[in-house]
Amino acid sequence: MSVQIKLIACSILLTGMIGLAGCSSNNEAGNSESQATAPTETAVTATSEPEVSPASTPAATAPETAPETAPAATSSPTETDKDSTSSNSQNSDKQLKELLELAKKGKVPGVKYAAHTGLIDEVEADWGKPDQQESAGKGIYATYTDKHVVFGFNKGSLIFDVRSSDSALQKLTLKQIEATLGKPDDTKVNGEDKIYTYQANDQYQLKFIIPSSTGTVDHISVFSEQDSFNNMAG
Repeated sequence: MSVQIKLIACSILLTGMIGLAGCSSNNEAGNSESQATAPTETAVTATSEPEVSPASTPAATAPETAPETAPAATSSPTETDKDSTSSNSQNSDKQLKELLELAKKGKVPGVKYAAHTGLIDEVEADWGKPDQQESAGKGIYATYTDKHVVFGFNKGSLIFDVRSSDSALQKLTLKQIEATLGKPDDTKVNGEDKIYTYQANDQYQLKFIIPSSTGTVDHISVFSEQDSFNNMAG
């Protein structure tokens, strides 16, 4: 009987010891789990903070380092001036060559009546009476203001001088004239005017009258010298 009681007591004691050991193990495991999960909670909390606004990032200051936009290419004033000068030179060259060719026929641009062959009577029949008519030198000069034309004719009504002051002619300079026609055959001074004469052919002279005050042509004259002397011609 006493042996059985001892066995039972030993069994109860062993069971108690095993139970205590199990509790201790559970407590240690619980502490370990608690410690293991702590960093995770901290990490979650740390990542829950709002992100930095893009406006305050280096990207917002990108224009400081971005390459500058290249300015649009434009023609320099020098190039434009050169083109303009070249164009003007070509225009004046063509104009002066045409003037010389017309002068060889006794004519000025836009006028069908020629020196040496035309009569003032024909002009008056077509254009009417001149706005002004006066004697000058060995001839008589008839002025048609609206036409910008003056005819010099002798007592026989033969035209010996056709003058034009058309605005297209008044842009010409001596430099342009000489560049195309060369040096004049004769130069005279009449008051403030300089008269540059080119012998167009045996019959006609082409004259450019340039006032010193402007430096550009005031008018041109296609002149038949022999008819200016023959006052009774026609």
